[in-house]
This record gives sequence, structure tokens and C-alpha cells, in this order.
Amino acid sequence: MIARGLSDVRSVLCLGAHADDIEIGCGATLLRLGREAPSACVTWVVFGADVERAREAEASARAFLGTGSRHSVRVLGFPDRFFPTRWESIKGVFDALRAEVEPDLVLTHRTDDSHQDHRVLAELTWNTWRNHWILEYEIPKYEGDLGRPNVYVPVSSADVERKISILATAFPSQADKPWFRPETFRGLAAVRGLECRAAEGFAEAFHARKTVV
Repeated sequence: MIARGLSDVRSVLCLGAHADDIEIGCGATLLRLGREAPSACVTWVVFGADVERAREAEASARAFLGTGSRHSVRVLGFPDRFFPTRWESIKGVFDALRAEVEPDLVLTHRTDDSHQDHRVLAELTWNTWRNHWILEYEIPKYEGDLGRPNVYVPVSSADVERKISILATAFPSQADKPWFRPETFRGLAAVRGLECRAAEGFAEAFHARKTVV
């Protein structure tokens, strides 16, 4: 396996369809990034959230990123489950971001995710940033659509527990969801850690669609 570090990352764009997607998909990776590249600027964009979920999303993002002025957190109000019908408006947001942000790393949804909102963001990511390092994170869900990732970020057990703690604290609206459990997030991180022989047994996994050598 070939290892690439995070220390040279200076700008990160995180894209999430819903209020907790970024945290679930790459929260521990962002905690590790905060230590290894403390000067990196993070632009965190959540596309769909009502008033309650928007408050949760903003609090959670700050818990992961801290309160540094170099970070930007934005929560938009596109309706859950209807992103395909709002394609033109969402594309406008992407175009505005493209003019504003030049990321070293883009963290986004998978193009073959079963959730239609997730797929819209993934497709527009590749449509908008054509010469960038794009990693597609995974979201465990009822549909059972987890694939075979090809990029792994080993994370510490402390980062996994911190991620789980923030999710539980920041998103009380999701507490009754059967999948929103510590076992779900810890278990997936353990499986991905096994697959890449992570030193502490945990990792987050991603899909990289294109690599230029």
C-alpha cells in the first residue's frame, strides 16, 4: 500500500447532503487532520437542514473544527429527499463555491450511494472540481450499499470515540433512529481498520475515482 500524508493539506472542502453526513463519513479523519495540518482551512457545507437540524449541524461542525476564524460553516435549506428536483439551484451553489474555494482536498458523497440526495452532490462534485483530490466517504444505512473502498485513513481509537461522542451530543433529533448507534460507527471503523492494518485498529474509508501519476 502507498501512504500519503495529510500534513501538506492547506484547504479542505467538506460537502454533506444532510446535517450529520460529514461527521459520519469523515469525522475522525477531520479530527486527525486538525492535528497534522492545524493551519488548514476547512469549508464545511451542509445542503439540507430544517431549523432544528441546522442548529445541530452548526454545533457539530464547531465541535469537530473548533472556533478558528479560518474555518467556514454553511448550512443551506434544500429539502431532504428532493435534491434531484433542485438540481439547477444546487448547481448554482457549486458554481459559487468553485469561484471561491480552491481546495487541496474535497470530501464528498459516493457517486454510487443509494440515497438520491447523496448522488446529486457526488455527481456535481466531479462536475465542478476536475483537477482536484476528491475522496468519497461512505454512509452506513438500511440499503446496505457499502462498497469496496480503495483509500483508507487510519485513525486513533480516541478520535473514533470523540467522533461518536460529538454525534451523540450534537444530534439529539437522531437518537431514536435504529442505525444511529455507537456500535454502528465504531463497528464500521473497526472493519475498515482491519482492512488496512491500522495501528490502533480503526480507520475511515473512501473511494478515489481517479488518480493521476
